[in-house]
Amino acid sequence: QVQLLESGGGLVQAGGSLRLSCEASGRSFRTYVLAWFRQAPGKEREFVARINWSSDLTFYADSVQGRFTISRDNAKNTMYLQMNSLKPEDTAVYYCSARGIVNYWGQGTQVTVSS
Repeated sequence: QVQLLESGGGLVQAGGSLRLSCEASGRSFRTYVLAWFRQAPGKEREFVARINWSSDLTFYADSVQGRFTISRDNAKNTMYLQMNSLKPEDTAVYYCSARGIVNYWGQGTQVTVSS
């Protein structure tokens, strides 16, 4: 079993940056594909980015490509999402997820981008 805890959210002006962290507990952390999702008010949860166990494969949603960077440190059981050039439409609750036969989710961290 994997438990996930996000941090790093907050309020930022458009054009600013934030770095989200997702700390995991569980002995199988490094075997999971990890991902970030987000959910804006009144909208479905949507995929943001994912990274494989060795960090050599990453994939991004078109809406964040070139602005966000996903990374992970297996030694620290932590995944990151560096978010640059933030836009008001990036406002959402951001969730980290460990993807496998069973998918695990964190509780989410709020990101608010003001115009």
